Amino acid sequence: MANTRETPPIVLTFAASDPSGGAGLQADILTLSSMGCHPLSVVTAITVQDTLGVEDVMAMEAEWVADQARCVLEDMPVGVFKVGLIGSVENVAAIAEVVADYPDIPLILDPVLASGRGDELAGDDILTALQEMLIPQTTLLTPNSLEARRIAQLDDDDGDAEPDLAECARRIIEMGCEFVLITGTHENTPQVVNTLYGESGVLRSDSWSRLPGSYHGSGCTLASAIAASIAHGLDIPEAVKEAQEFTWQALKAGFHPGMGQNIPDRLFWAREEEDAARD
Repeated sequence: MANTRETPPIVLTFAASDPSGGAGLQADILTLSSMGCHPLSVVTAITVQDTLGVEDVMAMEAEWVADQARCVLEDMPVGVFKVGLIGSVENVAAIAEVVADYPDIPLILDPVLASGRGDELAGDDILTALQEMLIPQTTLLTPNSLEARRIAQLDDDDGDAEPDLAECARRIIEMGCEFVLITGTHENTPQVVNTLYGESGVLRSDSWSRLPGSYHGSGCTLASAIAASIAHGLDIPEAVKEAQEFTWQALKAGFHPGMGQNIPDRLFWAREEEDAARD
């Protein structure tokens, strides 16, 4: 007899494998699963990294990236695309070509330009490719403030004056992106302020208490949580709100398994239920 159980929302993530389980593909899979989605995963690169930082990156061949995606897309109904670390210009082009065939599927792009330690993960060639090929197809871009400034920087900008974040968002939206959520972890503010921009300007601004320490995979968690929320039917502002709440709780419940950054606990709610059951 056929199984009549309803299929959970399906999200396809393009990301690099992180053997520490803190960021990248593993973070996406944990987050999407925790939020009730079925994750499909396309490996864009293999990394050598731990909680301290990224030692090396080996990008997959672009043909393999495209083939992984097209194989599952022809088999299952995907609700949302999520893109993280891409690894090469060729992979940007491959992903851009794949998603262009599915214009009705929302695309969440986390522009992973550097690791938490500052290791560069995307040179100017990859950044240019993102600006020209993928950002124009993006529903929501989720840069931190440093990434937003780098993406929005113009050749004729005064080298001593960085554009403010509202101007960065305006420029990025002019590239063709529908929405931009700029996160404020790197800003010198008492609280972390995350601001969602659309074509008309600020759509919402949320403030969060700063947590002690630093976290490996917080950006991946947030972008995947937004993708999951959209897959469940929320509109962009509500999905952003829901995802921030999930991410903050995951960070608050984070643990310190190695010598570097904390790792968010994307299954915090399950462990809370276990603890409550023991009491």
